Amino acid sequence: MLDTAVLPFAFICLTSFFTLTNPLGTMPVFLTMTSGMEEAERSKIVRRATIISFITLVAFTLAGQFLFKFFGISTNGFRIAAGIIILKIGYDMLQAKFTHTKLKDDEIKTYAEDISITPLAIPLLCGPGAIANGIMLMDDAHTWTLRIVLLASIGFIYFITYFILRASTRLVKVIGETGNNVMMRLMGLILMVIAVECFFTGLKPIVVSMIEAAR
Repeated sequence: MLDTAVLPFAFICLTSFFTLTNPLGTMPVFLTMTSGMEEAERSKIVRRATIISFITLVAFTLAGQFLFKFFGISTNGFRIAAGIIILKIGYDMLQAKFTHTKLKDDEIKTYAEDISITPLAIPLLCGPGAIANGIMLMDDAHTWTLRIVLLASIGFIYFITYFILRASTRLVKVIGETGNNVMMRLMGLILMVIAVECFFTGLKPIVVSMIEAAR
């Protein structure tokens, strides 16, 4: 019988990672950086970028607990910090900003030879918000089923991201700037709700422990 916690957890994983990865918002930046390139070259860049992003995010997600212990970081403290980071990203998306990473013309030229790693894979497709979200969700995954769902969700999101960026030239024409702005605002609102939940989930135990210690 399917665990009743699986579907809600999978929904949170898919929506949060899709919003934080933000392939729709990355499209204009990707098209700018690859202008004048052949479709075969664009396909190679997108494939490499999504693979690198996937490996990086999975590595941090799996190693999160080890990093907590190594640096002496509490889970609740990390949730508060992650909530603030994700809230900022969600707020930027609510303002219909295409990406939370601003690129200068000279930076694009610097990375022109290998934009698949930087800045496309890191930090555009796999930024601090996505990494913090992965570590936080892994901490919530108390069973192997939930852990598998989390890793599968990451893989599925980057699978979708690959096809979105591959079809970016056509999607930009279909969606248009207005449609893209509307979608980004909706995703930003969802992301801000997730961030608030994350922040207060981490804050509540700390406040409770402080009150108990004061008695």
